[in-house]
Amino acid sequence: MIGEEIGRLRLAVRHQHHRRLIGRLAIVGLATLVVDAICSVLIFLFERHAHGTDISSFGDAVFFTTVQLLTVSSQLSNPLTPAGRILDVFLEVWAVIVVAGSAGAMADFFSDAKG
Repeated sequence: MIGEEIGRLRLAVRHQHHRRLIGRLAIVGLATLVVDAICSVLIFLFERHAHGTDISSFGDAVFFTTVQLLTVSSQLSNPLTPAGRILDVFLEVWAVIVVAGSAGAMADFFSDAKG
C-alpha cells in the first residue's frame, strides 16, 4: 500500500500543478523546522533560569516549542520571562499562519484541479 502511494506521488510530480503544491508544502515544512530549531534554542536560553519555569532542559524547550507550533497549546506553563512570552506569541502566530496558509494551498490545488 505504501509503495503504491509512493508510485502515485512520483507520477503526480510530473504535473506542474502537483509540483507546485508539493513545493509549497515542502517550503512551509522546512521553514517550520528552522523556526522550531531556532526558537527551541531561544526559549531554552530565555526560560531555563526563570523562577518556577517548567522549561529547565533543552528537551523541555524543544517539546514546548514543537507543541506550540503543532497545536498552539502545551501542557507546560506559559513562558515566564518577557522575552519568552514574546517568542511564544511569535510561535502561535506562526502556527496559525502556517495552518491557514497550508489550508489555502490545498484549497487552491483542489479548486484549480476542477477547473
